[in-house]
Amino acid sequence: MELISKSQSQTEEIAFEYAKTLSRGDVVLLKGDLGAGKTHFVKGVARYFGLSSVTSPTYAYLNVYGEFIYHYDCYRLSCGEDALMLGLTDYFNGDNICFIEWSENIEDVLPENCKAVMIEKLSDTERKITL
Repeated sequence: MELISKSQSQTEEIAFEYAKTLSRGDVVLLKGDLGAGKTHFVKGVARYFGLSSVTSPTYAYLNVYGEFIYHYDCYRLSCGEDALMLGLTDYFNGDNICFIEWSENIEDVLPENCKAVMIEKLSDTERKITL
């Protein structure tokens, strides 16, 4: 399904609705360029689950919101072995929902049956979101 978002708040609203389809154990790959809106997407999902304070995990590799939203940023990892050594893969398919930005950097250690969300910049404010 492809949707067009015309603002950050609309991206978050699309994510809020998408969150209704998620279950614990899901791993969602967030694909898109820098500044595409991946973290805003996670904000919308977190809001659905009654959580707030979502920030980009760029310097921490992983942020955990509440007890079960795991938000990864693998931009600075060079391979799946890096994720294994840091223990990041320990949380895949657990009693949580994982969102992984820059998953292509660790694709050799990703679990099977991941879901994917692609966010493409169309302009400064518009995004095409493919679910």
